[in-house]
Amino acid sequence: MILPITLTVAGAAALINIWLMIRVGQVRTSEKISVGDGGNEKVIRRMRAHSNYIESAPFVLVLVGVIELASTSSPVWLWIVGGLYLLGRVAHGVGMDDGKFGKGRMIGTIVTMLTLLGLGIYAISIPYVI
Repeated sequence: MILPITLTVAGAAALINIWLMIRVGQVRTSEKISVGDGGNEKVIRRMRAHSNYIESAPFVLVLVGVIELASTSSPVWLWIVGGLYLLGRVAHGVGMDDGKFGKGRMIGTIVTMLTLLGLGIYAISIPYVI
């Protein structure tokens, strides 16, 4: 069985992961820090943006996959949720450069939490409601 939503979201998630890795490498190079964060706030921010992404992406991908697998079709809403999650993670990554209260960071955090909450509740409900 081909899961087009999961495959697309997972592929895009991999590309975002690479982009976040490159951003960490760029600031490490410019700040001359090869290992760790060196106490450098720029490096710490980029590393946290990447780490935060890795903390949520696997859960979202698994949830998208199992929901798609349980569905009889490819629900449009799942495409939308997957796309919004990815956009939110890009906004978070860029927003982490702006300081503690960057709009992108806040948007990305809220989108991620709502995505996890919504997908989690929906996944739990599938065996009992559908």
